[in-house]
Amino acid sequence: MNDDNNLGWFLAGAAVGAALGILFTPKSGSDTRKYLKDTTLDSREAMESGGRELMDKGKDLYDRGRKIAEDASDLFERGRKLVQG
Repeated sequence: MNDDNNLGWFLAGAAVGAALGILFTPKSGSDTRKYLKDTTLDSREAMESGGRELMDKGKDLYDRGRKIAEDASDLFERGRKLVQG
């Protein structure tokens, strides 16, 4: 969850920084468009990277949870066989 929060703050900071940069930087139109394009591409790459990391962590958690459930099921089954004799 903390990673989601960090990504959200990063994106908000990037958007505010880009807006302030556009408002207060005396650049030509072509320079401003190039800056916007570069900033947009950087933000997109950061979002894709964050999404991949989040997906990998989710898969890892799923796999660990499945392993725990399988182990619990095995223990339950062994206990049931012991009780039945």
